[in-house]
Amino acid sequence: MQGLIGKKIGMTQVWDAQGRRVAVTVIEAGPCPVVQVKAPEKDGYAAVQLGFGAQQARRLSKAQATRYEKAGVAPCRTLREFRLAADETMKVGEQVTVAVFEGVARVDVSGTSKGRGFSGVVRRHSMAGGPMTHGGHSKRRIGGIGARDLPGWVHKGKRMPGHMGAVLRTARNLIVVQVRTDDNLLLVQGAVPGPVGGVVVIHKALSQAVSKVPVAKAGKEVKGGKAAKK
Repeated sequence: MQGLIGKKIGMTQVWDAQGRRVAVTVIEAGPCPVVQVKAPEKDGYAAVQLGFGAQQARRLSKAQATRYEKAGVAPCRTLREFRLAADETMKVGEQVTVAVFEGVARVDVSGTSKGRGFSGVVRRHSMAGGPMTHGGHSKRRIGGIGARDLPGWVHKGKRMPGHMGAVLRTARNLIVVQVRTDDNLLLVQGAVPGPVGGVVVIHKALSQAVSKVPVAKAGKEVKGGKAAKK
């Protein structure tokens, strides 16, 4: 199994074996029931469709409800498909837990970023804006957008105000700090896209090489809950 569906719980900090503080994001990964199995003979490739989160039966169409009844699985709010290896087999109704990430060093986490609504160029593109002194009339405006030559068209791709956020983003090569199978929790080093409570998809990263877990601040060592210089 190459991945799992989860929910972002929030951020916290843990201490490693050397007493160093590590900032982590807590993800509730699974358990995910297998809703459908796709075989190469019928579908052309091997994959499974996993579900996550409880869904009310009254919100399902008749076709969807029948599908869950045949699979013997409770209705799920989210469905995602994951490829299977050539020598890997799974059955409908089987539960996939966070234990699939035991021994995995790095993961890729995908989620929908927070929506920021209609934003200006200072916030959306980190533009400097105009002078903030008395008499300035272009404090947070975009400024000129046309070319100097005729007819002065606005080039495609020009950075301008518009909708910000609410797009799919992937945080790659996040280091797996802890896998807590009893609580269905996955702790990864660093930030994960999306708000607290947002659904995320976790995949095993292509590169699994890890030298060491980064600490909060380089050149400092945590002793007794306080950072002290070496």
